[in-house]
Amino acid sequence: MRIALDAMGGDRAPLPEVVGAVEAYRRFGVHTILVGDEPKLRRQLRQLKADEGLSVVHAEEVVAMDDPPMTPIRKKRRSSLRIASELVKSGDAQGLVSAGNTGAIMAVAKLVIGGIEVVERPALATWIPHPKGASLVLDVGANSDCKASHLQQFAIMGSIYASQVTGIERPRIALLSIGEEDIKGNDLTKEVFKLLQASDLNFTGNVEGHGLFTGEADVIVTDGFTGNVVLKTGESVYEYISGSLREGFRRNLRTKLGYLLSRSVFSDLKAKMDYAEYGGALLLGVKAVTVICHGRSQPKAIMNALRLARDCCVAGLNQHIIEQIQARMKEPSNGKHSVAN
Repeated sequence: MRIALDAMGGDRAPLPEVVGAVEAYRRFGVHTILVGDEPKLRRQLRQLKADEGLSVVHAEEVVAMDDPPMTPIRKKRRSSLRIASELVKSGDAQGLVSAGNTGAIMAVAKLVIGGIEVVERPALATWIPHPKGASLVLDVGANSDCKASHLQQFAIMGSIYASQVTGIERPRIALLSIGEEDIKGNDLTKEVFKLLQASDLNFTGNVEGHGLFTGEADVIVTDGFTGNVVLKTGESVYEYISGSLREGFRRNLRTKLGYLLSRSVFSDLKAKMDYAEYGGALLLGVKAVTVICHGRSQPKAIMNALRLARDCCVAGLNQHIIEQIQARMKEPSNGKHSVAN
């Protein structure tokens, strides 16, 4: 099993990608195909003395962060992202990882790799940490406008991911809304509430914004517009608090001493909030596992993204999604819908 890595996509590419791929093989046995500037990639591999578990495929073009999403489809067909997706489509690789242009990654995932036929809309899923662990939130940006059936399928896919890949038994599913009562929310959330309540998913009801950070549910479902705002806001708040604490601790000798005495606490918090621990966001609903990393990902994030992609492939995530959504669609509308976890 091999994962195709767009080695030229990130802000600091290709060094973080190469080091991350090397570490993914050395620590977790992940076999990676590095796609990009072959002379540059091989030079870095020699410097790292890495000659096992990795292969290189040359790509002469790069999709820039400010390129339009359709660039790898219409113009840069020899780009590292496009070639990596072609390797997945042909079966030479079983998953795709990139820290590149998010819109372009979603474009190749949908149009080159292809969407799962029974899935109406793919969804981006990512983990948001809280004191008890982390909650899976989807969609966080793939779909700005959604129908109730889209969110219903997001809940199914999120439940399968949480159970099959991370081992959560009977994941608790919640719907992000402006109140816990079923009468709260807009027309969309009220309709989704009824659909999820009628299923045999472990649906616990609505959850308000604060519930994202308290561990009230294992999987939290929302539309991509709301989810993306939540994600970006959470990242900004964390950066603001971190920066404020750094400035505060540098103020005088007393505050510096306070930091030294509490350093282990802040180190633990930083590790829990570090996006690199989770690798990247998973695009659920396409025919092959696709992980989208942060543009400024360092080797640790790339390594964990490659491990995540491999683990999803091993777990047969997409096959579970196909089977469960097909089974759900065949169930009569007046009964409980069966969703195995």
